[in-house]
Amino acid sequence: MPKTIAQPRPKTSRARSSTQNVSAIAVRRSAAHIAFGATRLQGNFTEAQRATVDKLMLEEIDFVDSPEFRRANAQRRIMEDPSPVPSPDTKWYQPLLSDRLGSGSLQMPNAPRSVVLTAAQERVIFAQLNFARFCASKIQRRMKREGVNAQLARELLGWFDRAEAIRTQIAETNLALVLAMAKRVRSAELDFGDLISEGNMALMRSVDKFDFSRGFKFSTYACRAILKAYSRLGIKTQKHRKHFPVEFDPELERANHVGDVRSARESDTLREMTSVLSQGRAGLTEIERSVIFHRFGLDRPMESSQLTLEQVGGILGVTKERVRQIQNKALEKLRFALVSDDRQLELAPALPRN
Repeated sequence: MPKTIAQPRPKTSRARSSTQNVSAIAVRRSAAHIAFGATRLQGNFTEAQRATVDKLMLEEIDFVDSPEFRRANAQRRIMEDPSPVPSPDTKWYQPLLSDRLGSGSLQMPNAPRSVVLTAAQERVIFAQLNFARFCASKIQRRMKREGVNAQLARELLGWFDRAEAIRTQIAETNLALVLAMAKRVRSAELDFGDLISEGNMALMRSVDKFDFSRGFKFSTYACRAILKAYSRLGIKTQKHRKHFPVEFDPELERANHVGDVRSARESDTLREMTSVLSQGRAGLTEIERSVIFHRFGLDRPMESSQLTLEQVGGILGVTKERVRQIQNKALEKLRFALVSDDRQLELAPALPRN
């Protein structure tokens, strides 16, 4: 008789339920390592500290690894033995102030206490930053294995706070790089505030990703990262303007009150000077009148360019030095005539009437 092949027995409902129970227990245990929050963390912790621990347990703590972190007495050699790295004074950092006041060009301010780190100081401070994150990551993994307790939570918060303080110090020390790169790529298409914002974000990312063990200066790495961020911002801005074109509207342009006042004053001065010349109140000679008319374009439209001393000399048949002398003498006479007219206007109300 042929042999009968035994078929595998199907899982019973009891086996399936036991498997589901085991999976559910595993899920609850894994979730218990994460969702501990204010109910699991015992001790004198503030709500902000509890929220920080919750966030740290949900995210992976990144750091730039180094063999020095695993050597004996690493904490003493990295965190305690080196001399303290000086902290910068960031009160001078007001990148938008001069631009919003309409200065026209971005002036690099002089810091009251500027700090330029040497290569050795950069290695020290970046080693401290990543060692603090390394210790926080090690405590985080231990808490996920063994569970949460107050002592480990305090150690995790301590290393995290030290890492954030060092990260802030590095960023504040290199704030001038953002201003320098913004001045380098500043254009009419990109808003200056957007450049500063994008540059600051690129600077913070550079602090997180910089590998101090390669021996390069941080400024070299950060400047390239900031310029790449500006390039991406420019491409994104061009795409946005391409998809959402806006027609030119003069009413939405910025007011140019200073320029309008200057133009009006120049027009009034030109009108008054023309009146003085036409009425002969300045007592100019014929050659002085010719020099003034040709030199300052009183006989041409205002948009036309002025003639040089040499060009005026060629017209009148004299040297450019002689033209300069005649011009200075004629301007002195005109200035005296204009001042005399102003004084007469001031004294006019006080004069007795006939």
